[in-house]
Amino acid sequence: MSEPTVASGWGFEEGHEIAPERTIVGHLGGGSEFDVYLVWDDLRLTVLVAKLLRPHLVDDPDALRRLRREALALERLSHPIVLRSFDAVLDGPLPHLLLEHLEGWTLRRILRRGGPLGLEQVLPLALHVASALHYLAREGWVHLDVKPDNIIMGLPPRLIDLSVARPLEEAARLRSALGTDAYMAPEQCDPQRFEAAVGTPADVWGLGATLHHAVTGEVPFERAPQDAGSSDLHVRFPQLHREPGKLPRGTPPELAQLLAATMHPDPGQRPTAAAVALALEPLVESLPRRMTLGRRGIR
Repeated sequence: MSEPTVASGWGFEEGHEIAPERTIVGHLGGGSEFDVYLVWDDLRLTVLVAKLLRPHLVDDPDALRRLRREALALERLSHPIVLRSFDAVLDGPLPHLLLEHLEGWTLRRILRRGGPLGLEQVLPLALHVASALHYLAREGWVHLDVKPDNIIMGLPPRLIDLSVARPLEEAARLRSALGTDAYMAPEQCDPQRFEAAVGTPADVWGLGATLHHAVTGEVPFERAPQDAGSSDLHVRFPQLHREPGKLPRGTPPELAQLLAATMHPDPGQRPTAAAVALALEPLVESLPRRMTLGRRGIR
C-alpha cells in the first residue's frame, strides 16, 4: 500500500477539535485511506488514537462501508491481544474510529533495526498471537492481514488493524486478492482458484509468514520490486509456486516443522490456530525464563 501525499491528509494541528471533547495532540501517520492522530479525550481523560478517513473519502460509500465494517469488528471482538476501540463516528464531516493508544514499536520496525528475533522473543510472541487468532476463529471472524506491521511488541504483544477483517461468510465470497502481498495465503492471492476457501487458515498462514520473517529477518518469499504490480499472479505472489526461504541453522526442528505446516499451500492441511498454540506451549515451557501466556498462567 503506497504512502499518501501530505496534501491528501487533514493537516490538523495540535488543539484542533475533531469531535466534542476530543482534540488533536499530534500526527502519527497513516495510509492510503486513513490519517492517524494522537488525541486527548476529555470524557475519558486519557490519550487515545483517532483513525480518520482521508478528506477525499468522507463521501465515498465504499470507504464508509469499510469503516463501518472495521467498527463492527472492533465492537464485536474483545481479546487481551487484540486492539480495543472506544468509539466510532461514522457520520458527519470527520468519520473516524477512536482506538486505544499502544506504547511500543511494531515488529516490522524491530526487525528492521535489530534483525531476527531470538527464540525467547519469537516463541511467546507466536503463542500470544495464536491465542488471538483462535479467538477470532471461534467468533467467526478472520483478520486477513497478520503481518509484522500489525503487531505491536509490548507486554503482551498486540494484534492491530482490523481494516480488512470480516466475518467468515464474507471472506468465503472474496473473488480478488486482499491483504498484504508478502503475508497472504495462496487462497488470498488467487481466491478464484481456491473457491470459497478464504477463511481461518489464511490467518494461520499469515502468522507463519510473520514468524518466518521474525526468525530469519527476511520476508519468506522474495520478489523483485518491479513485480509488485504485475498482473501475472505467479509473478506478484511467489508463494503460489515457491517454498519459503530457508530458516537459520539452529532453528529447533519442532518450530521448523510447525512453520512449514502453517504455510502449507493447501488451506485444509494447515493446523488450526488452537493446534499451533498447543504445539508452541512445550517450546515456550522449555525457555529458561518465561513470562508468557499459558494454561498455568504467567511465569
